[in-house]
Amino acid sequence: MPRSSTNPNKSVYWLAREEAGLTRAAASEALAFISESRLEKIESGSTQITPEDVLAMERAYRKPGLCNHYCVEECPIGRESVPRVEVKELSKIVLEMLATLNALNRQKDRLIEITEDGRIDDEELRDFVAIQDKLEKISSVAGSMRLWVENTIATGKIDRNKIEALRPD
Repeated sequence: MPRSSTNPNKSVYWLAREEAGLTRAAASEALAFISESRLEKIESGSTQITPEDVLAMERAYRKPGLCNHYCVEECPIGRESVPRVEVKELSKIVLEMLATLNALNRQKDRLIEITEDGRIDDEELRDFVAIQDKLEKISSVAGSMRLWVENTIATGKIDRNKIEALRPD
């Protein structure tokens, strides 16, 4: 394993490479189109990283989540529209999903009442916002589940081909 730097200001890309056990030279070789000097500049923040760079790093370092980090933290469009996805244990993800679905199930009749006339008045707004927040929570938890699956595939604990074979067309 390569020697780790003691720099306290390592970027997420620097940390991902080190966690993958790669030197800059080995990473540059694995990334093919990113030179070692450009990689150093990306990791130190002295040059702009591109979406293509992030995709390549995510694959080469087997670090699902780098793309979400990029979109949430660095992409101007993503900062406005992409939710942060947290890495969590499967049991926590499942419990959060079930709790949120149960809460929504209890609120479904209220949602029908609120939306049946095609408008949301001031008296309905508080309940509507609460329901909308629950829907956002489901989206967030689904993202955590997707990230958990990608991490599990990256570590070789699940075979991507077997998953894909089970998906309907």
